[in-house]
Amino acid sequence: MPPLMSVEEYVALPVAEPDHVIPYGDDAEQFGHLYLPDGDEPHPVIIIVHGGCWRSQYDIYPASGYAQALTEVGAAVWSLEYRRGDKGGEWPHTFADIADGSDHLRTIADRHNLDVSRVMAVGHSAGGLLALWLAGRHKLPQSSPLYSDNPLPIRSVVALGTLTNFVTAYSAGICEGALETLLGGTPETAPDNYHHTSPINLLPLGIPQILITGEADDMLLQAHEYVSVAQEIDDVERIIVPDVGHFELVTPTTQAWPIAREAVSKVLP
Repeated sequence: MPPLMSVEEYVALPVAEPDHVIPYGDDAEQFGHLYLPDGDEPHPVIIIVHGGCWRSQYDIYPASGYAQALTEVGAAVWSLEYRRGDKGGEWPHTFADIADGSDHLRTIADRHNLDVSRVMAVGHSAGGLLALWLAGRHKLPQSSPLYSDNPLPIRSVVALGTLTNFVTAYSAGICEGALETLLGGTPETAPDNYHHTSPINLLPLGIPQILITGEADDMLLQAHEYVSVAQEIDDVERIIVPDVGHFELVTPTTQAWPIAREAVSKVLP
């Protein structure tokens, strides 16, 4: 197996400057990067949600390379920054930011020629869970602080190296304590928060979903758990990429990148 890409290499990736930086809220972390493809027709939109265990040291910028690269499939790309657990992202703010950032596409659609009837979500790692959650949040009960009566519909999802279930992630020690801040407690003290934000509990989503995981990625069990449930009731595909770890799928210079790009192209609405 070739050497796997490290987190240090990933966060050192060069920044691809967006066409526009647009706030969707008043906090300094509430903004999106908009990348536009060639052409004048209304563009379908790919929402990108970056990962990083919901910690502030991991931000939007390493994801800029693959955000820009995905415009090659003919879509506009709306890459979201959001408050993370140690930077204003305590429960329920991270999820509220992702929801608000997604819905903000309606506000900017006319100005940037975006077709908000054709929106998909792509996320990596912690962001993969948030992308799947975006697609399922219309199923939240009215009692949830994250309930919305008119969320922007997500038509498909590609989740890369993703988490899918906060309860099993907590039990496995994934993200080393960040979940308690993100979700306002433990699975025992805040069970509804864990339940309503775990995409596995929102199935079926009723849209195409592709989960791609490197064979050497620690998130492999999370993807397997989700697909084992979803494949019986939903439109889900699972791809395992040999000799790939956690970061190659979101780095356009790697041999694994075309697999992610083709998956996005396949389910682009």
